[in-house]
Amino acid sequence: MASWGERLAGVRGVLLDISGVLYDGSEDGGVPIPGSVEAVARLKRSQLKVRFCTNDSQKSRGDLVGLLRRHGFDISESEVTAPAPAASLILKERGLRPHLLVQDGVLSEFDQIDTSNPNCVVIADAGESFSYQNMNKAFRVLMELESPVLISLGKGRYYKETSGLMLDVGAYMKALEYACGIKAEVVGKPSPEYFQSALKEMGVEAHEAIMIGDDIVGDVGGAQQCGMRALQVRTGKFRTKALSQEYETTMGLRLTSGSPPSGGAPHRPSDERHPDVKADGYVDNLAEAVDLLLQHADK
Repeated sequence: MASWGERLAGVRGVLLDISGVLYDGSEDGGVPIPGSVEAVARLKRSQLKVRFCTNDSQKSRGDLVGLLRRHGFDISESEVTAPAPAASLILKERGLRPHLLVQDGVLSEFDQIDTSNPNCVVIADAGESFSYQNMNKAFRVLMELESPVLISLGKGRYYKETSGLMLDVGAYMKALEYACGIKAEVVGKPSPEYFQSALKEMGVEAHEAIMIGDDIVGDVGGAQQCGMRALQVRTGKFRTKALSQEYETTMGLRLTSGSPPSGGAPHRPSDERHPDVKADGYVDNLAEAVDLLLQHADK
């Protein structure tokens, strides 16, 4: 792999994932990842442009920023690219009336949207609201439409809270896709439109920007497909080989390099050995990433 100087040269803009990079969430607000508050402050004192990019669809942008500010982060709403406001704009532009399967905390993002007589479904990370009854209601809305439209605020498989890994919206999106025989429109990472919107807000070109995230597919792969560079932090949902093996052992799976046991699941490689996506670099945390950027990005 090229030296850090070669990999980071010419970077003018930095896109930061939030959950798993800045902090680990929980029902009581979560905790900052060690060193991340000062790392953000150092970035913002530098000449680099900074944009916060999240797929968090449980909170409004205002609530999320308020939480981060209470944790000590220097951040404002105008610096955050989030899927709910983008989805609201799409609904307005296309005259869509959504059936909303979302958390109460994000409903305020859709205050100006007509939800009567739905002609589409919007799903987010609805948490406990992903009951059979609520999923079935969304399914019925879609099945009654001549041209069903399903909009998903992200397609993540899981994320990490202080209590452990949590199922994300992508699992439920796939269930509705399968049941209805349709393809969801994804608003959020890893969609190209999401990253292009963030780049436009920053005023930098893709080749001048770098994404820092904990998701090898949504953060790293999505950014690279748009022509950006990307670093993966070993915090949040990052999976090492040891963690993968620990998980599989817990689930009673046979750890082999060949076929999985009958009724089991295939061995999941570490993120650093992902079969399809390879980050431009792996760092222990955001603080290390910022150290490297401030050493090499302006060279």
